[in-house]
Amino acid sequence: SLEGRRRRVMIVKLHSRSPRSTSFLYYYPDTTFFFILSLVFVKVQKSKAYYSRYQVKFRRRREGKTDYRQRKRLCAQDKNKYQSPKYRLVVRFTNRKVICQIAYSLVDGDRILASAESTELARYGLKVGLKNYAAAYCTGLLVARRLLQKVGLDDIYEGNTEVDGEVVSTEYDKKKYYVDEVDEDKRPFRALLDVGCRPTTTGCRVFGALKGAADGGLDVPHSEKRFPGYDRDAKEYDAEMHRERIFGGHVGEYMEYLEEEDNQKYQEHFASYIANDIEADGLEELYEKVHEAIREDPSPSPKKDFTPDKSFKRKAKLSLDKRKARVQAKKDAKIAELEAEDE
Repeated sequence: SLEGRRRRVMIVKLHSRSPRSTSFLYYYPDTTFFFILSLVFVKVQKSKAYYSRYQVKFRRRREGKTDYRQRKRLCAQDKNKYQSPKYRLVVRFTNRKVICQIAYSLVDGDRILASAESTELARYGLKVGLKNYAAAYCTGLLVARRLLQKVGLDDIYEGNTEVDGEVVSTEYDKKKYYVDEVDEDKRPFRALLDVGCRPTTTGCRVFGALKGAADGGLDVPHSEKRFPGYDRDAKEYDAEMHRERIFGGHVGEYMEYLEEEDNQKYQEHFASYIANDIEADGLEELYEKVHEAIREDPSPSPKKDFTPDKSFKRKAKLSLDKRKARVQAKKDAKIAELEAEDE
């Protein structure tokens, strides 16, 4: 028994991983009795000094629209290159379409050299599926051919006409270019991929647009590690799988699966495909025709003059007395209806 004795106590401070708590060990040397006391610190609230020095982030960062760390590295140019712009291949996806742009930045904002949207693919024979991987490839191809035509490089750099999914690159003058051949007089047009705030997962549609632009003749630095068909564990790349994705093979497989397993869902899900007489077997041929048509004429369609409908006339705004009279008429009608029900 410890009662009736005069006891000595050893107090040892224990190291804690948590900065918010401290533990002490109370030990009685002449016995085997000990216990641990843990003291928890109260969290320090943010003081007035903290808020007086707080600086809000940029508006587009607060809205989650711009990654400024990424943008700075895409836009900042070396001093020894003077004022040559650094071009970006901007790829964005909306709920309905794919947008590809070639842009460069100035102090007062960005400038767009060329732009293409997947809604333009209707001119080339593709009216449905404007947001999948194959449509992203076609849009990237379109913006590349359109830009090279604008700067006069479309005949020198035709790109990869045989789509096989392989990464094309060549060494010239101790530099690596992502084109088949480098002309001695004119170097290829280089643009860096700008994905915005989108996560760059393997097989993402953003890389479909990149592959289309690279096959179109643009010099876009890339590797096969994010393309569909790359196995990270085995470190192997299946170019045939990527080619199948470019020609909509995954869409065709899903169409065949739904048609066999759930015909009703197939009729609803692929209603636009059925309306345009597009079948799973004809997707590859369809995309081949679209690629050929884009290479023949990548120029944008002429703008149509907008003529507003002058016959339309807005209704005149009711005065306060007329609004009150309309409300009173509704009340009277409701009261009369209730009285009729009671009778």
